[in-house]
Amino acid sequence: MSEIVVDVWLYGGLSKYGGRAQQDSFANVEARLREGSTVGDLLAFLQMPTEERGITFINGQLSAMPGFQPDLGHILSDGDRAAFFHLNSMWPFQYRHGAAMIRELAEAMQTGKDQGLHHSYREQESKA
Repeated sequence: MSEIVVDVWLYGGLSKYGGRAQQDSFANVEARLREGSTVGDLLAFLQMPTEERGITFINGQLSAMPGFQPDLGHILSDGDRAAFFHLNSMWPFQYRHGAAMIRELAEAMQTGKDQGLHHSYREQESKA
């Protein structure tokens, strides 16, 4: 089976999943995966629990937000770039007027009863 290479950027506290972080605040990893691998497979490669990631981008398109991660089955391609931001990271300013989304996220938002809009993203917060 063929191999793909994904350029992975890990920001904030997630940099620890990149092995030796280049800086305290980020790490860059070249992930070599089997063709047909998904975001879920990439997280397994990184040994990163999905719950620890916040905002996620695949090739500059929003794919997940804290507590809303319909991208686990998204199939990656050779040369893709994935950026994972820690839960405490702020929304990047360049997306203040909206962000393009991968198909899985856009569909999940349209079909969800709240259309992806939450007051809080953790169960314990919503019960408080």
